[in-house]
Amino acid sequence: MSSAVLYARVSSQEQADEGFSIAAQLALLRAYAADHGLKVEREFIDVETAKRAGRSQFGEMVKYLQHNRGRCRILLVEKTDRLYRNLPDFVTIDGLGVETHFVKENFVLSEESRSAEKFIHGIKVLMAKNYIDNLSEETRKGMTQKAEQGTYPSWAPLGYLNVQEGDRRIIAVDPAKAPIVRKMFEWYASGKCSLDEVRRRATAAGLTGRHGRPPSKSNIAQTLHNIFYTGCLSGRGRPIRATTSPWSPPSCSSVRRRLSAATAVGRGHGCVTPLPTPDC
Repeated sequence: MSSAVLYARVSSQEQADEGFSIAAQLALLRAYAADHGLKVEREFIDVETAKRAGRSQFGEMVKYLQHNRGRCRILLVEKTDRLYRNLPDFVTIDGLGVETHFVKENFVLSEESRSAEKFIHGIKVLMAKNYIDNLSEETRKGMTQKAEQGTYPSWAPLGYLNVQEGDRRIIAVDPAKAPIVRKMFEWYASGKCSLDEVRRRATAAGLTGRHGRPPSKSNIAQTLHNIFYTGCLSGRGRPIRATTSPWSPPSCSSVRRRLSAATAVGRGHGCVTPLPTPDC
């Protein structure tokens, strides 16, 4: 009996929580393995986008296949866009020399596949990549248009609430959280508080994020960096003067100068790369 691994993926936690796809993918792949006399050695599940390389379980699967070249050479996946939507991951799987079964597409890709079959699969990979690229482009375009019209295009920043006003989605000051967020700017602008200390004080004051949890150090840094607190929205890489009247802490500029002067550390240390102070 030949050995195989299964790979299933959805793009977001919301999709996973709402029961989209993962269970159906696994049921399909397990049934396929049973029908074809394949022994499933491992199952790998990712809940993240395939737009870029770096998915955690995808990486673990690659390592597993590399370390078990002698006994596990079959990969089962629902269809092309579940496995990859970017070229580096496509090249990675191709370099493993495994036999990949795209179950829903009724297609098996291996080193013995004909050149025409590999060509057609390559087109499918490019189509999957184009889909996600076009989706991102249209999303950015829509958000920029909303920003230029003064409509906030996403979740409200910390200290604000999303409010529906007719057919427009605007934001309003959160009376409970706004005073604490204002204090965050004042604490950090004083030069006496680190990001860790600002987080400690904000948490002690009862500040929570959108999901009801205390903010992390990176949440604090992102909030202090956010150009919205200077009275601007961001679109197409440039600041746009908001047509609404956002609350703007007086210490915002000095906070951004201090953050920009600080040494950026990696994401794993809970900080973000400093952003330039906007001129809008």
